[in-house]
Amino acid sequence: MIKFVRVDHRLIHGQVAFAWTKSLGIDCILVASDSVAKDNLRMSALRMAAPSGVKVVIKSIEDSAANILSGKTDKYNLMIVLENIKDADRLTEKVTEIKKVNLGGVKKEEGKKQISKAVSVSEEECNILRKMNERGIALEVQMIPEDKMQNAMTLI
Repeated sequence: MIKFVRVDHRLIHGQVAFAWTKSLGIDCILVASDSVAKDNLRMSALRMAAPSGVKVVIKSIEDSAANILSGKTDKYNLMIVLENIKDADRLTEKVTEIKKVNLGGVKKEEGKKQISKAVSVSEEECNILRKMNERGIALEVQMIPEDKMQNAMTLI
């Protein structure tokens, strides 16, 4: 069962690996990323970053959607981690059961506006978020479980 979907350019790190997995009882993290699925070094590093006892699966966006839709992930308390907003849009278009996405870390770059301590978005990303929201997806900004959740649409 999908328990949590998060956009975080760092993918698996302290906040994801420990705070969120513990808080939500996560036993499997699915990293949905075309670029990571092709990079053995990054895959190894991400697997090492996960807490003991938490399975890590790394798939392309297409393969992630196929696995979720086939029911292969149903037996897990699943967290899906995506590298960027575009990937979140692609996955949520294919997996319509995803109704909420957490924005936990979107790196600051030139031309982006900062909407929270750890989330900066371009105008293109704002448009993607608006489109996702129009499809009925709740978009939240929250770094760690103890932080107050903010509605991303009020921030962009």
